[in-house]
Amino acid sequence: MSSFGYCNLSIVPCRKDTSDRSEMVTQLLFGEYFEITEEYKSWIRIRSGIDGYEGWIDIKQYQPVSKDTYQSLKKHTPAYVADILGVLTDETDNVSYPVTIGSVLHFTKGKEMVIEKKKYSYQGNVLTPSGKVNRSKLVEDAFTFLNSPYLWGGRTPLGIDCSGFTQMVYRLNGISLKRDASQQVEQGLALSFPEEAEAGDLAFFDNEEGAITHVGIVLEDGQIIHASGKVHVDKFDHLGIYSESQKRYTHSLRVLKKMV
Repeated sequence: MSSFGYCNLSIVPCRKDTSDRSEMVTQLLFGEYFEITEEYKSWIRIRSGIDGYEGWIDIKQYQPVSKDTYQSLKKHTPAYVADILGVLTDETDNVSYPVTIGSVLHFTKGKEMVIEKKKYSYQGNVLTPSGKVNRSKLVEDAFTFLNSPYLWGGRTPLGIDCSGFTQMVYRLNGISLKRDASQQVEQGLALSFPEEAEAGDLAFFDNEEGAITHVGIVLEDGQIIHASGKVHVDKFDHLGIYSESQKRYTHSLRVLKKMV
């Protein structure tokens, strides 16, 4: 089986297994598109057309699209919702609902989108990455998520995990990152020393078994912003992340990567 879909809702949970009780591994945001690889009862297994990530979603929570539409979406240069929380209108059904920062907008005319027979519009603030990455802008976007609560599998200011945080910040700057920290670490150029890192670079951390389990965005003056409990700033050096509140190192540095 192979067909295609479009996320036409605010946020759709993607689960590890075919149950609402199953672990949420990631989320789809409005405008993201995917391939359907399997169907089981009221669930479909999807593979994101943006980052290749896979999971199960409820069969009622998407808009079916043709292969031609899917291919067109992949080629289209998207814009993104720039508001932390905005309102999108489904013109076809005359309903509105919230969308979060980083949601994907495939404009076809002005601020309107036509996805097959469905018409949508978004009148809020929109970001279209220029292709040139400004490190100060990247850091500014990271602080947009400050104090967002940690949520395993989350990708929005309403709840976000460490790699969802880095992925969304980089998205707003026109750079595509994979979904998990263990995948993101395979991207970019490795740095030899923390002193080489610039604001906006990524730092990856491992556990006692040597597996990459955490990622954050390096700041100036020996600091890092990351999602752990919430998105916040901690001290950072060659050993890892030091928490002033806990008076200890909480994460062990494995490698630094330059993505821009």
